[in-house]
Amino acid sequence: MKDHQAGYIKFALPKGRFLSPTASLIAEVDLRFEGYGDKTKQYRLRSARFSSLVAKILREKDIPIEVAVGNYDLGICGSDWIEEYLVKYPAGALMKIASLNYGEGDIHVVGSAQGGITSLNELSARQNDCRVVSEYPNLSEAFALNLRMRRFRIFPVWGAAEVYPPENADLAVLWGRSRAHIAAQGLIPLDKLFPVTAYLVANRESLENKDLSQILMCFDSKLGAGPRTSMEHELVICKELKIPCPLWSAKEINLALPDGHQQAPAAQFLEQAGLTLQGYSEEVVSRRPCVDLDWLGIKVIRPQDMPLQVANGNFDLAITGEDWLREHLCRFPSSPVKKLFGLGFGTVKIVAAVSRDMPVNNIDELRSLVQSGKFAPLKVASEYINIADRYLQDNRINPYKLIPTWGASEAFLPEDADMLVDNTQTGKTLEQHKLRILDVLFQSSACLIANKDSLASSNKKEKIKFLTQKLRAGLKQIENQNAKGKNTK
Repeated sequence: MKDHQAGYIKFALPKGRFLSPTASLIAEVDLRFEGYGDKTKQYRLRSARFSSLVAKILREKDIPIEVAVGNYDLGICGSDWIEEYLVKYPAGALMKIASLNYGEGDIHVVGSAQGGITSLNELSARQNDCRVVSEYPNLSEAFALNLRMRRFRIFPVWGAAEVYPPENADLAVLWGRSRAHIAAQGLIPLDKLFPVTAYLVANRESLENKDLSQILMCFDSKLGAGPRTSMEHELVICKELKIPCPLWSAKEINLALPDGHQQAPAAQFLEQAGLTLQGYSEEVVSRRPCVDLDWLGIKVIRPQDMPLQVANGNFDLAITGEDWLREHLCRFPSSPVKKLFGLGFGTVKIVAAVSRDMPVNNIDELRSLVQSGKFAPLKVASEYINIADRYLQDNRINPYKLIPTWGASEAFLPEDADMLVDNTQTGKTLEQHKLRILDVLFQSSACLIANKDSLASSNKKEKIKFLTQKLRAGLKQIENQNAKGKNTK
C-alpha cells in the first residue's frame, strides 16, 4: 500500500475530554495546527510552522495503540489509556515522554453501597467469583492479580461501568472526578489506582530513527515529571463519605435502555407507548430510571454492551441497534439472544467505504486488487470488528488485517486503513472526508431484543408478554400516525 504520509512526522491529537486543554497547549507551544479546537470538524491538520509535521484527530482510546504500532510518531492522550495498553504490552513500542500537567480525576476501584464490600481485605479472602466490570479490562485484571484474588471474572464494557454494581457486578474499575463524585452515584471508592493526566507519548522506533528534536523542544517548557502512574495501590477507605443508598431491590423483569444518540428517540417512543418513566428524558437522564411498574427494573447502558449483557442473563429485554445485535451474533452464533421486533427509529446503513482515490467500483474489483498484491493485506478499520470479519470472509478477501476502533473510523482512511465498515445515515460525513460507499451490508434500526431463557421462563413469561404487547401497541400507534400524516399531504 502507498504510504500517504511518507517522510512526515505524524502526530495523533485527542478529541473528547482533552481536546480543549490540548488545543490550548498546542497554541502555547506554537505548533500552529490551525483549526484544532472545540468547534473542529476536520480530522487532518498540517502545521503552519513545520512543513513536515501533520496531525490527525482521533478518539483518545485509539491513540496509544496507533502510536505503538507506528502509525503515528507522537501522540497526546490520558494516562488511563496508556496504562491500559502498557499493562498488557509492557514491551511494546509505546513510550511515555512526560506528563503535560493537565487532566482530572483518578482511576478507582469501586463497590456498591448495597454490595456488602467495604474494603479490599474482604476480596482476597473471598471464596466465590468476584465480578469486575470496566472499560479498562487489562487494568482490572492486573488489579485482581496484584490483590491475589482467588477467583474473579472481568467483564469488559464500552462505558457506564458505574451502573452495573451491585446487581450485575461486585466491583467496577472506572474513572472518577473525585471521591464525592463516586459517592454521589451510590458507590464506595475502595482503591485509587492512579491519577488521570494527559501525557505526551512516542513510538520507540520513531524516537530512534526520526529527528523529532524540533517538535519535542517545543514542549520543553510544558513538560514535567507528572504524577506517578503505576499499579501500586493507594488504599482509600471512604468511611467519612456519606454514601447515598440507591433505591434498588431485586426485580422480576430487567430492561436495558440506551444512552447516547439513541436515548432521545427511545425516550420518545416509550412515552408514546404509554410507559411512564422518571429520569429518562432529553432533560434528565438517570442510569436507573423509575417506572410505574413495580416488577420492572431499568438501567441505562451503552447499546454496544446490550446483546452480551442480555446473553449473560443480566437483562431480560433491551432496546439496542440491530447492528450491535448482529455484531454480537457474528461472534457468538449460538447466543441465547433473540430479536423480537424493530422499533422504527435510529435507522442507519452499515456500509463498506473506501477512499475516492482507490481504483475500484465494487467489492469484486477490490478482491482482484488485493489478490494482485497492491493492497495486501487490506487494512480494514471498524467498530464492528466481527461484522467486518464475516463480510471479508464471505467476499473471499484475502489477506486482510482488522483494525478495531472506538468510533470515528472515517479518520483512519486513507493513511492508516484502506477500507472501513461503519454506519451512516445520509453518507454526508463520508463524503466530507473524501470517502465513497463501496457496498451496503445491511440496514439497521433500533429493535427490542430478549434472552431466550427469559422468554421461556414460566415466572417471567406473562410479564414479558405484557411489556412487549405494550411496546407493540405503541409501535402500531406511531405507524398509524405516520400513515395518516402521509395521506393528508
